[in-house]
Amino acid sequence: MAIQHLKHGRSANASSQDAAKVRDTVTAILADVAERGDAAVAELSAKFDDWQPASFRLSEDEIAACVRSLSPGQLDDIRFAQAQVRNFAQAQRESLRDIEVETLPGVVLGHKNMPVDSVACYVPGGKFPLVASAHMGVVTAKVAGVSRIITASPPVQGRPNPAVVAAMHLGGADEIYTFGGVQAIAAMALGTQTIDPVSMVVGPGNAFVAEAKRQLFGRIGIDLIAGPSETLVIADDSVDAELCATDLLGQAEHGFNTPAVLLTNSLKLAQETMAEVERILNILPTANTAGVSWRDYGEVIVVDTLEEMVSEADRIASEHVQVMTRDPDYFLKHMKHYGALFLGPRTNVAYGDKVIGTNHTLPTGKAARYSGGLWVGKFIKTCTYQKVLTDEASAMIGSYCSRLCAIEGMTAHGEQANIRVRRYGHKDVPYGSAVPA
Repeated sequence: MAIQHLKHGRSANASSQDAAKVRDTVTAILADVAERGDAAVAELSAKFDDWQPASFRLSEDEIAACVRSLSPGQLDDIRFAQAQVRNFAQAQRESLRDIEVETLPGVVLGHKNMPVDSVACYVPGGKFPLVASAHMGVVTAKVAGVSRIITASPPVQGRPNPAVVAAMHLGGADEIYTFGGVQAIAAMALGTQTIDPVSMVVGPGNAFVAEAKRQLFGRIGIDLIAGPSETLVIADDSVDAELCATDLLGQAEHGFNTPAVLLTNSLKLAQETMAEVERILNILPTANTAGVSWRDYGEVIVVDTLEEMVSEADRIASEHVQVMTRDPDYFLKHMKHYGALFLGPRTNVAYGDKVIGTNHTLPTGKAARYSGGLWVGKFIKTCTYQKVLTDEASAMIGSYCSRLCAIEGMTAHGEQANIRVRRYGHKDVPYGSAVPA
């Protein structure tokens, strides 16, 4: 049987046309904030969020009030989730080692892993204020050793979201701001009269936030350009349609443009899952969102073999890949392109999104072909150094360098080598001439 597409999603071309519409708006906002600073941020916040506080930065008293407004149980749950993120990030950090090695007699090379000095962690608002995004950004940056961590999230229903603020605070944020959108990204990245700029901005957001990060990249570092959330469910007949449909819709509720794909080698499971999706949509409170995503971006693909499943999965290169087959480790062994794998029916994408400890800021739009997601290493600069300890080593390396520079015609570079050959090797090398072999 050839690969069958029982349901197609919206074309990549149509989606790219949507993305193009935001570019001019973002460019204009970035320029406005760069020129006018706080005044531009205030006007844009009033325009887009109907939010005009005396200060966008929350005071200690305001932060404390947000924390107090949550129940002890809610605070315990936030602390538990942050402990899981912190534990895994710490294990990742410990895997990054400084090294120093003598590669030749008298030649020492090494690298040091150093955190960036300042980071802004953005937490989106929108339909669902993502409390978990505070853990993923703030806690991970803290474990990396970032010395200044600032955060921003838009107001929700005319006020800071207490749970988001509490998560930012408990995670270790040094400054907490209540503003959102492009103006927040611009203010933190470029700086204003009252906000010192940062070296890096991380965190998910809508299409405008993603475009702002794309345009600012180079002036600042970013984690990745995250588009709409994506999920791929890989399943065989060892699981049932209810489980598959639930996991598809669990991500489809993110927004109106969330790709949710079922990839299976069971035609019966494919057909039953499509019917089950429709049944659940009739009772799902967020069906008005999830249903649109499923209608416009849902896909169902039926293949014959495990090899075809892997090939199709790598072609899709989804942000989240839920594997529910008899041998999920087969996909761990053979798949190459994914943001994160969720192996077996006992786990799921929501665990990764909210609490299990891996980071939920992941590559979308096929970026999994060349990038992983946010992790402690994203906040680390691996910087090399070199030492030459003996005269003999300097003269030896210098001889090779001199001749290689001559191949390129870079005389001044060659003289950096030649002067050391003359001084440390006691050779008569004329100025501007390569050291003979």
